[in-house]
Amino acid sequence: MAISEVEPKLEPTAGIKVEYEPGHKANSKTEDTVEPTVEVKVEEVKIGEVKVEPKVELELDLDPDDYDVTDDLDALGRELERDTEIERIRSVFRLNAYAVLDLLPGVPESDIKRTYKAKSLLIHPDKTPNPNAPDAFDRIKKAQQMLLDEKLRVELDEHIADARMLTMRDKKLTADDDEVKSEEFAKAWRDKTTFVIMEHETRKQRILKADLREEGRAQRKEEEELEERKRKREHESAWEQTRDVRINSWRNFQQGKRPEVEGGKKKKKKVKALG
Repeated sequence: MAISEVEPKLEPTAGIKVEYEPGHKANSKTEDTVEPTVEVKVEEVKIGEVKVEPKVELELDLDPDDYDVTDDLDALGRELERDTEIERIRSVFRLNAYAVLDLLPGVPESDIKRTYKAKSLLIHPDKTPNPNAPDAFDRIKKAQQMLLDEKLRVELDEHIADARMLTMRDKKLTADDDEVKSEEFAKAWRDKTTFVIMEHETRKQRILKADLREEGRAQRKEEEELEERKRKREHESAWEQTRDVRINSWRNFQQGKRPEVEGGKKKKKKVKALG
């Protein structure tokens, strides 16, 4: 900034304030570009005992592009876009992968990958201070995995088709009716899709619990069978260990021998005294 003075000459002790207001570029062809402005305020100038009103000329060597505020506005708009998308993702039913990625059923796999990449870059937790960003990022990641899994995607497509049929049945419509193309029908279809998916998940949970109960019973039965076989093995082992004793006892019995008394001596019978 170059400042040139016209008489009277300003002393360095004069109180001068310079206020700068940046300009901005036009947002459309019809809007004029606003140049930056500078306001100079001279509070008081004295030459000796005489107060004078100085005349000040300023020559500005400023490039408006150096002070463009559109970058700040773009950053603000980008952050608002991130917050809006994060809230949208968290507001839809998480098990409807199409809704999470804001896609229509039947889109090609390339669209799924491209949409996921764009949204992941937009709402990545490293790019925004929004505390809900990690949750939203996790949802779009799982949504992409579901749609890229052929089995899971076919299952979801069946739920959506089933929901459409149920919605038309509830409203007594056919596929040729204009109401099927309305926003009201689309909303009812989305709500019915959520209902169908939740019903399917509930049924899966019941089956899983029943399977676990049946598996528990089967496991208990298997454990009982194992325990029974163990008892039989122990019984057979004990029977085999006493085999020689049983054979000798039988031979002695056949030969009319009495079993030997412990210690090799016969026990005397106790005689009770009379009287």
